[in-house]
Amino acid sequence: MAGAMPNFLARLMRPFTSSTNLSVNPEGTAAAQIIPEKTCTVAAGCFWGVEHIFRQHFQGKGLLDAKVGYIGGLIKTRDGKEIEPTYRVVCGGSTGYAEALQVTFDPSIVTYSTLIEFFYRMHNPTTKDRQGADQGTQYRSAIFYHTPEQEQEAKSVTEKVQKQWWKAKITTDIVEASRWYDAEAYHQLYLDNNPGGYQCPSHKIYDFKPLE
Repeated sequence: MAGAMPNFLARLMRPFTSSTNLSVNPEGTAAAQIIPEKTCTVAAGCFWGVEHIFRQHFQGKGLLDAKVGYIGGLIKTRDGKEIEPTYRVVCGGSTGYAEALQVTFDPSIVTYSTLIEFFYRMHNPTTKDRQGADQGTQYRSAIFYHTPEQEQEAKSVTEKVQKQWWKAKITTDIVEASRWYDAEAYHQLYLDNNPGGYQCPSHKIYDFKPLE
């Protein structure tokens, strides 16, 4: 599809190429149990580019797995039953869910702080609820910590990054991780499977000096 129309238009059309059922997530699933100390969950806009850049940078350097999915929101039926999010519904911007990346890593090879530093280097954390032309709370910048130690590390790195890298105020949310849902299968490794597909222009490696 990306070859037939501009990349951004291809992204706009993407939700309608899969199931149109708004109440279930037929291809996606709630995530299996994680190991908190080996899990890093972040949101930085369209998850296609976020996953691609993290995989490129950390493959063979401590990254064990990476999945894109949804976190931080809630959808209920009229009778109060919680239902799983779908890409099409999340793109509406009213569910509270963020498009996110969940990395499983080997702490003996790469630290959580290193992953968070890279997170701040590969997107613009100063544009609230927006990355490039993608706007809405689903594209917000956020860190979803899994342990008290991760919370402290995230806040410490954020403070350094604010002072040393980004002049504008960082708008990244740092919140406790809630229930995670894997995105539909066609979103996983999207840019590997669709070379030339849409990638948010704000997703790149920014040229910053190492943090002091």
